[in-house]
Amino acid sequence: MIKYDEYKVIHVVEGGCGTIFLGSSGLPLKKLESTLNAEAADGWQLVFQVVENKRFMLFWSREAVILTLGRSNA
Repeated sequence: MIKYDEYKVIHVVEGGCGTIFLGSSGLPLKKLESTLNAEAADGWQLVFQVVENKRFMLFWSREAVILTLGRSNA
């Protein structure tokens, strides 16, 4: 098991306009990919991820990904 000295949590959310007009727009995969690549360049590693589905403005629901990143200072 890898021990990390620090952790970071990032929340990436599905777009609101697409959810309202289309019923669902999907997760922004390019944004997710670029975020992970930028964090990896700074030494962060993906430790855990979870996809959540939350109510949005009474009638709709939208997805979000919660990413937990970790890095060691050694």
